[in-house]
Amino acid sequence: MAKSKASSAATAYFRLPRPLPSLVTVLGLGYFAWVVFWPQSIPYQSLGPLGSFTQYLVDHHHTLLSNGYWLAWLIHVGESLYAIVLCKHKGITSGRARLLWFLQTFFFGIASLSILIAYKPKRQKQT
Repeated sequence: MAKSKASSAATAYFRLPRPLPSLVTVLGLGYFAWVVFWPQSIPYQSLGPLGSFTQYLVDHHHTLLSNGYWLAWLIHVGESLYAIVLCKHKGITSGRARLLWFLQTFFFGIASLSILIAYKPKRQKQT
């Protein structure tokens, strides 16, 4: 019975990422979106060195910023798809767990994917 519970827990493995890396990812992508789509509304002078640097990038490299923004989301899609592949290789068969890994990795990127990469499922002995 205990072996069965352990086995089902492994097939439904899911963990939330640490809050700080997740917050950094969300704030970074949010700021990136703000810079790309609404640069006229940014209070550059209130942001200190970050504001000056951002204003320089907006004024001189807006196309690069825009392409970088979409590339960042494309990378998150790739990480999410890789999370699904990792779930299969690590024996996570629960559809709910796989969906959670996909969504979490899409929104938090490597902060989530690193947990799944580090996960070492216990192999059952074949008798």
